[in-house]
Amino acid sequence: MARLPDEPTDETDRIFKLQEEIDQLKEAVASHAVVDQAIGMVVALGRVTPDQGWLVLKEVSQHTNIKLRSVAEMILFWGRSGEMPPEVRAELEGALDRHGPTQIPGAPPAG
Repeated sequence: MARLPDEPTDETDRIFKLQEEIDQLKEAVASHAVVDQAIGMVVALGRVTPDQGWLVLKEVSQHTNIKLRSVAEMILFWGRSGEMPPEVRAELEGALDRHGPTQIPGAPPAG
């Protein structure tokens, strides 16, 4: 039977490739959890929907040229310590201004 180009040459190669795949999947799950937690913080503190929270996180990442997971980690650290790099804080505030509510829920209309 002919061997496919990507087929492992022996069982050791196969095990190694499977272990690499497991490690990648574990990293993806951990990264997803961090991002989800940061979106939850943005939703709660910024009074936005989960979809808007995702957009806020994505915009902060794009505007600061920082990986999304790293921005998420900064937001989680900010939640625990109150500390955040000024450029990230400015982008977060700007994104929340663009996507957040125009008033606090339950407050009487301005005017």
